[in-house]
Amino acid sequence: RVTENAKNSLASLKRENPQLEPTLAIIQAHNDQLIQEANKNFAKEIGLRVIHICLPEGSTKDEIVSEILRLNEDPNVQGLALDLPESLYSSKVLNAVKPEKDVDGLSSVNLGRLVHGDDCLVPPTVCAVMELLGDIGGKKVLLVGVRGAEGTALQSVLQRQGAAVLSCHCKAPQLQSELGHADTVVFGSAKPDDVPASWIKPGATVIYGAHDLLSEKHKNAQQNNTAAENTVGSLAVAMRMQNMVKNMERWIYSQRHRKWDFHSLKLQPLSPVPSDIEISRAQSPKAVDVLAKEIGLLTDEIEIYGQTKAKVRLSLLERLKDQPDGKYVLVAGITPTPLGEGKSTVTVGLVQALTAHLNINSFACLRQPSQGPTFGVKGGAAGGGYAQVIPMEEFNLHLTGDIHAITAANNLLAAAIDARILHENSQSDKSLYNRLVPVVNGVRGFSPIQLARLRRLGINKTDPGTLTEEEISKFVRLDIDPSTITWQRVVDTNDRFLRKITIGQGNTEKGFARQAQFDIAVASEIMAILALTTGLQDMKERLGRVVVANDKKGEPVTAEDLGVTGALAVLMKDAIKPTLMQTLEGTPVFVHAGPFANIAHGSSSVLADKIALKLVGEKGFVVTEAGFGADIGMEKFFNIKCRASGLVPSVVVLVATVRALKMHGGGPNVTAGAPLKKEYTEENLQLVADGCCNLQKQIQIAQLFGVPVVVALNVFKTDSPAEIDLVCKIAKESGAFDAVPCNHWSAGGKGAIKLAQAVEKAVNQKNNFKYLYNLELPIVEKIRTIAQKVYGAQDIELSPAAQSQVDRYTQQGFGNLPICMAKTHLSLSHQPERKGVPTGFILPISDVRASIGAGFIYPLVGTMSTMPGLPTRSCFYDIDLDPITEEVKGLF
Repeated sequence: RVTENAKNSLASLKRENPQLEPTLAIIQAHNDQLIQEANKNFAKEIGLRVIHICLPEGSTKDEIVSEILRLNEDPNVQGLALDLPESLYSSKVLNAVKPEKDVDGLSSVNLGRLVHGDDCLVPPTVCAVMELLGDIGGKKVLLVGVRGAEGTALQSVLQRQGAAVLSCHCKAPQLQSELGHADTVVFGSAKPDDVPASWIKPGATVIYGAHDLLSEKHKNAQQNNTAAENTVGSLAVAMRMQNMVKNMERWIYSQRHRKWDFHSLKLQPLSPVPSDIEISRAQSPKAVDVLAKEIGLLTDEIEIYGQTKAKVRLSLLERLKDQPDGKYVLVAGITPTPLGEGKSTVTVGLVQALTAHLNINSFACLRQPSQGPTFGVKGGAAGGGYAQVIPMEEFNLHLTGDIHAITAANNLLAAAIDARILHENSQSDKSLYNRLVPVVNGVRGFSPIQLARLRRLGINKTDPGTLTEEEISKFVRLDIDPSTITWQRVVDTNDRFLRKITIGQGNTEKGFARQAQFDIAVASEIMAILALTTGLQDMKERLGRVVVANDKKGEPVTAEDLGVTGALAVLMKDAIKPTLMQTLEGTPVFVHAGPFANIAHGSSSVLADKIALKLVGEKGFVVTEAGFGADIGMEKFFNIKCRASGLVPSVVVLVATVRALKMHGGGPNVTAGAPLKKEYTEENLQLVADGCCNLQKQIQIAQLFGVPVVVALNVFKTDSPAEIDLVCKIAKESGAFDAVPCNHWSAGGKGAIKLAQAVEKAVNQKNNFKYLYNLELPIVEKIRTIAQKVYGAQDIELSPAAQSQVDRYTQQGFGNLPICMAKTHLSLSHQPERKGVPTGFILPISDVRASIGAGFIYPLVGTMSTMPGLPTRSCFYDIDLDPITEEVKGLF
């Protein structure tokens, strides 16, 4: 009956989950084949897969624990059981088994649940004994020689069933007396020879072998007793398999999306507001594994880095593939001042309000900042005030090493390019071929990536000895034209003296010197690939498509041609996983990728958004931001990132400040590091009203994509109530669904509650999301569409060099890629000094370049620096480390 019930239950689970392959691992450290055969037979009958790990007799506890720990981490094993000599059943061994895999229910965690009456798996031998005893309410039960975890479990279950339970050692002097009064006797193994049957109360029920899964030593009791002969063992094995099926039910449930069990961190905002790092230090963050559990991540889905950071594995997407996505919110901004208007702060404040104050699941997805600006002039990007990611020094410094991985991958590819040119220029075809396809252990063969190159060349051969001289020449010669190399080396430091360098000046490089440059690491195309990829396979394919130069015939040369794709993927295998952190109020944040917002699209990763959308559930919110103003960051987010991800945004939160609006209304220049003029610190309604033209234009840009807009006015202490009311009034009149003043910088999530409520209502509005242009349009027409509809230009003008590149990309088959405009963020036009809403201008396109791996064409409007420089007074003057406490000082 037990076997049949388990079989039916498992069949039902498999019907609902066709891919299910439940696997039970059993560690055995003895030579008893009877137990092994019984496990196999029962498992086969039920439909379970069993793996026996047979350790030699005499194995130590440490050796068994080592094997247990390995199986704990095996995602293909859902249950773990132990068949060991009694001497090895120590708490160290039993507690090494993960409670969620403990099919025998003997770990301290499971026993604790059993004793407290919580839902848990009951040890199989205990189940077998109880099945045989039936109703024992009110009876006296004597346990003889039933020890350890199973004894504790059996005693607890018997007492819960209403039995009076007494435990006795088999050598105890009072044994005879106790046996004479017990209605039921349970022996831990076979009845001791020195215990005559006459000691046992007539009519008593006797069970032998409560410790043994299978035992051949059970003996018949005297005829005046009712004995259970040779049945505990077989029944216990069946019960073990039933436990495994129950465990599978729990495992399947655990794989589904669960309601968050979230606990926020309390804030006590001070006035005046302290520095960002003082605020960050004053809060004690949750341990990241606690946060992960609160939001429904499984233990095998996170890789912990220290106490407050963890990588999240992409396997979660497969587990939650049937879970509906949450609401997708984009935070964009008006054309900013050089000081920035607080998009990151609004993003963090909004999720703190949603989750910590309104009890709505939400996730913030942010870019990882470059360390260049951290030590340069800009500072970090963790938000600010009482709306920031913590610990902010870890957020801004190294994080989990993703940018270092990008640097290593980028520079490996750069080294491969120059090395290939050197070797091709200094060797014959035959010499190159012998080195590229060497004889190893007497065998010569192509690597998989070389076979792929042969196929692209139309050479359908797999034996290196069969290629003709012409085919060998085609295979070994990339013929890279050095003047066309676009792939540069990178470093994550602002270093202006690397903007133009000469490489190859050593004698060993045989005179093959050329001019080159360094970019800052986040400008690498590999960073853009990381931000747009949808998985490991997709990332490998994108890395392989990276075009690094043209050959001397004008054809593109790729990373795949250089044979480096697999190596790049290996360097990026950990960087592809988003990093989990938290806000000041303990709400979850993904920090992942940080591409430039000019030559790239300036948004955090598609993967972080996709994972977060699954974790928050159908009614939850994922809030992410786009770099610069809506005319640049939002346009790229919709036309590039949303195309790559297939995700549809629910609402746009457009961040504005009175300060920026006054600048657009004709106020004096705003300069980073310089005090603000009085126009910005005193009430001036006319400047605000005049500057709202930029806000109106940015609302209109969002409406081009058919997405509802909520304006978030980031309030500063110098803003007057009249100025705040005026901005909100004009925003609503201009088509915004709502406009809300926010005080999250000084009050945390509490200061963004009205914004959160407005966003919650806005997502229910009609959404007619659409892209701005069709990818089939010619490159020039796509550029013109953006310039005219978004920037307000009269037309565009391409330089001869830009037109030549457009023609080349079109001829090479790249004409159907989206456009990523590289333009100043300080104006809607190409001239940063033109504020408000410039019109009638011709947008000059000086050059056009391509990131084929990332998947976009990027026209340059003027010149774009991809390597910042250090100012006279850099941030590093203030940064220090306390050698006693190891605390970072002076970081913002």
